[in-house]
Amino acid sequence: MKIDVLLGLQWGDEGKGKIVDVLTPKYDIIARFQGGPNAGHTLEFNNIKHVLHTIPSGIFRGDKINVIGNGVVIDPVILKKEIEEATKIGADVQNNIVISKKAQLIMPTHRLLDKAYEENKGDNKIGSTLKGIGPAYTDKTARMALRIGDIFRNDFKDKYMSIKSHHEKILAGYNFSETNADYEKLWFEAVDYLKNFKFIDSEIFVNESLGAGKSILAEGAQGSMLDIDFGSYPFVTSSNTTTSGVCTGLGVAPHKIGEVFGIVKAYCTRVGSGPFPTELFDKTGQDLRNKGHEYGATTGRPRRCGWLDMVALKYAIMLNGVTKLIITKADVLSGFDTIKVAVGYKVNGEYTEHIPYELNETIEPVYEELPGWKQDLTGCNKSSELPVELLNYMKYLSNKTGIKIKYLSVGPDRTQTIEL
Repeated sequence: MKIDVLLGLQWGDEGKGKIVDVLTPKYDIIARFQGGPNAGHTLEFNNIKHVLHTIPSGIFRGDKINVIGNGVVIDPVILKKEIEEATKIGADVQNNIVISKKAQLIMPTHRLLDKAYEENKGDNKIGSTLKGIGPAYTDKTARMALRIGDIFRNDFKDKYMSIKSHHEKILAGYNFSETNADYEKLWFEAVDYLKNFKFIDSEIFVNESLGAGKSILAEGAQGSMLDIDFGSYPFVTSSNTTTSGVCTGLGVAPHKIGEVFGIVKAYCTRVGSGPFPTELFDKTGQDLRNKGHEYGATTGRPRRCGWLDMVALKYAIMLNGVTKLIITKADVLSGFDTIKVAVGYKVNGEYTEHIPYELNETIEPVYEELPGWKQDLTGCNKSSELPVELLNYMKYLSNKTGIKIKYLSVGPDRTQTIEL
């Protein structure tokens, strides 16, 4: 067996949570491989809307096993709250979630460092969620991190205090005096709470499961254009959001990667700072925001909206080895007379169809236009019910990318998904 991968091809918020929930019945195991509580995967079913931050999005599908892999960073406070809320609406989290011993802990002082670093950037802020993600990954690279398997060690508290002291020295250098003693108290309470769950050597578990014929779907967080190496640096997240992150975040060899499902919105959005070549500042941009309810699932911040960027999409497809496309939020485009797609950029007057080293405000997108459609898609159940203009739009995207479209989402509920 090989491990299938599902990830976003834009700047995040592509609808990964919903699609993982839809695909979960086809798999035995769902595994998160990177990121942390900066993720916000929204699921809607049975008139319930629920946002997951750390728990994999297969948790509401019966007895499926959900793995939090070694590449994930965990805030115990947030995870405890998330478990409690998921349990209230019927998830059997106690039995259906396993956590890698090698997953890293986000400490309370990581949150303070995140805020200090962001404030110090002034007008050049990254747009961090301030959850401590970046500083936690920094400590991992610096080989001084606490991993969740450490909570059972006799010297856990000593190790914690040593790292905390190091963080406080850094904060003093920034003249940052804010403290979070209350959060620290909650943090240790949450650590004790998590001791009741099952911890595993996830790389062994995943590979043995594949060997036993179990089907696994790796669930990505954020989006490919936020990858720490290949995204719009420095306005990126702190982990590898591309397919390569599955190998390091779950401990599987490259030849064990199977299908790669790439999710793309029918248009583009971005939260926070950073380049966004197709961003719309006019009424059309606001209409997309209003119709698509484009506000961050984690931060609540309004998302920046724009037309689909084919240059960035083809780049992300190349990086990930995408084998199947999934288009979401097609219903939001209903009502527009014309749909635009950026097929190239003008950079300093020169035309290119490749991502330049620096994505900045000097980039001018070059558009192609397609006819829009007026039909409400939210009640459509099969492709024969879709307007011809949408079918042509999907054919256009498939031809441009060279990848077949497998699923089309026409609404937020799990039932509003058409398999093509």
